[in-house]
Amino acid sequence: MIHMKYTKLMTLTLLALMLAACGKEETKTPASAPAQEEVDEKIENEETNEELVTDVVEEEPMEEVTTKPLYKLNEANWAFKPIADAPSKVVLLTIDDAPDKRSLEMAKTLKELNAPAIFFVNGHFLDTDEEKAVLKEIHAMGFAIGNHTQTHANLKDLTEEQQRAEIMQVSEKVEAIIGEKPKYFRAPFGSNTDFSKALVKEQGMLLMNWTYGYDWVSEYQDAKALTGIMVNSEFLTNGANLLMHDRVWTAAALKGIVEGLRGKGYEMIDPATIQGVTAE
Repeated sequence: MIHMKYTKLMTLTLLALMLAACGKEETKTPASAPAQEEVDEKIENEETNEELVTDVVEEEPMEEVTTKPLYKLNEANWAFKPIADAPSKVVLLTIDDAPDKRSLEMAKTLKELNAPAIFFVNGHFLDTDEEKAVLKEIHAMGFAIGNHTQTHANLKDLTEEQQRAEIMQVSEKVEAIIGEKPKYFRAPFGSNTDFSKALVKEQGMLLMNWTYGYDWVSEYQDAKALTGIMVNSEFLTNGANLLMHDRVWTAAALKGIVEGLRGKGYEMIDPATIQGVTAE
C-alpha cells in the first residue's frame, strides 16, 4: 500500500517536472526572431509613419500673384499720377545707356538703398558675354529693363524698317539674356515717330520720355552739382520721371540724389506698379 502511494507520488512528481520543462521551452526566443526591443521599435516606427501619412494634405495650386497698378503715365509732362489712394509724393528713377561702364555699380547702390528703377539698355552694350552677364545681374537684383534702341540713333532720321530694326533687335537680345522682353521704351533724345509709337504699342511696351534730367549738361558733370540740381530742380513735382545716364559723375551722385529726394519726403515708384505693364 505504501509502495503504491510512493509510486503514485513519484509519477506525479515526474509529470510535474516534465510540464515545467515544457513550459520553459515554449518561452525561449528563437535565434532567428527579433529581440523584443527591436519589435517595439518597429511597431513605434510603423505608428509614426501612419501618423505622418495621415498628416499629408494635398496642396492646392498656388494662386498667381498679380500687382495692382498704382500709377498712370501723364503724357503731358511724362510724370505719373496716383491711382485711387496710392501715395502721391513719389518719383520714378531711370538710367539710360545701360549697361555701359557704371550700370552695375549704380544698380548695387540702388539695391543698398532699396530704391527701384528702370535701366534702359542699348543693344550695342550687349555684344560681349561680359556685358550680357552685367545685364543679367542687374535684372536678377530686381530692376526693370527698358528698351533704348540698338545704336542710340535718332529715330526721326531713319526709315521705318531701320526704326523697326533699332527697336526689335534690343527686345530680342534682352529676351535671350534675361528670359523676358522689355516692358518699357524710351527713344534716344526723346525723339519718337508715328511708326515707332505704333510699333512700341504693338510690342506691349509702355512708351515714355522724362520730366527732367541734367547729367549731360557740362556744368552738372560733377557729383555735387548734379546732386544739387536733381534734388532741388524747379521741375521736381509729385510723380516726376527722372532721367539719368550711365556716367561716372552720375554714379558718384546717385546715393546723394536718392537720399536728398527722400529727405524731401519723396519715395521711388516701383516700375511694376505702373499701369500698362501690370496684370490688371
